[in-house]
Amino acid sequence: MMNKVCLVGRLTRDPELRVTPGTGTQVATFTLAVGRNYKNRQGERETDFIRIVTWRKLAELCATYLGKGRLAGVTGRIQTRSWEDDSGQRRSITEVVADEVVFLDKAPGTGGAGESKEYNRDKDGSDDDFYPIEEDSDLPF
Repeated sequence: MMNKVCLVGRLTRDPELRVTPGTGTQVATFTLAVGRNYKNRQGERETDFIRIVTWRKLAELCATYLGKGRLAGVTGRIQTRSWEDDSGQRRSITEVVADEVVFLDKAPGTGGAGESKEYNRDKDGSDDDFYPIEEDSDLPF
């Protein structure tokens, strides 16, 4: 079975960074506005607003370098979870748990041409270590 999603969109607000009680693990959440590639009956393009969750070092990097309006690419998996709220009502949410986040534009005010920066999990699968993937200028594309 496979659960893999790739998205490119703009953040609707700054990421929210929290620390889990007990373990102290960092978690950041943000919403990505992703446009559909077709028009509806009224001739308008619709947009989906997708909640993204990042953990540990990736959460810290996203909270530090991403902000409202920034263009980002996200790969990860879809997760649905449910809970009971304070009033006893059953709630559920579907979100994307990110494995990789690519910053596809520069932060406002930094000047210069757009530049992408990608962060992902170490090749050994460790959740604790993320590393930047630098662009290789020798590539022909």
